[in-house]
Amino acid sequence: MNAESDKTSPGEIPTPDRLLHAGSEGEYTAEDLVLASGRDVNPKNLAWAERRMAEKGRASLDELLP
Repeated sequence: MNAESDKTSPGEIPTPDRLLHAGSEGEYTAEDLVLASGRDVNPKNLAWAERRMAEKGRASLDELLP
């Protein structure tokens, strides 16, 4: 890698911070929780996610995200 690769090309702009943040600050679904856990979306895993959301609330997603 060289120093040139760190520079933004003309006409390109960096992604705004508001688009880079991950977390449960917004709405999320059981499907989001299943995907964040790395599991396949199926009825069994959706039921697991719904139980986890009921038990832990927003923390259920926060625990899975970096």
